[in-house]
Amino acid sequence: MIIHSDCSPLKGQFVLYTRDVMQPAFEEIEHTADWALRVRGDSLTDLFRNAAFGMLSLLGIESVPGNSESRYFELKAEDTETLLVSWLEELLFPLEVENAAVVDFQVEVLEKAQLKATIKLKKIASIKKEIKAVTFNELDIRTVESGYETIIVFDV
Repeated sequence: MIIHSDCSPLKGQFVLYTRDVMQPAFEEIEHTADWALRVRGDSLTDLFRNAAFGMLSLLGIESVPGNSESRYFELKAEDTETLLVSWLEELLFPLEVENAAVVDFQVEVLEKAQLKATIKLKKIASIKKEIKAVTFNELDIRTVESGYETIIVFDV
């Protein structure tokens, strides 16, 4: 189960609570020149959701107040790792092309490396950091006792 808690040691962060153990749903880990996140999830959908929350939290985006625009899309890939990279790149695309940021989303990972998602976009007022690309470096989605875990490296 994913909970958002202001009372947890990760104040204001998402935490994964599985089998009486609380651990971060995503956490920034040290990496030589780039940024990296360790991401966890009870299911593949949770893993993809937490990867998106983690990546977006790194950027420090402030959006312009006002209405958001919703978009629906589906993605297919050869494998789950490629699907994860495609998903995260899809969230970065509006930043580069439209000066818009994802402010909310829903994602569902389906069988056979497919997903469907709805994202909400708003124009950007400011952004503190930029990600050039989501990489396959160290990317390996593993099944663990609490569900799934992976490391995602971002080229900055």
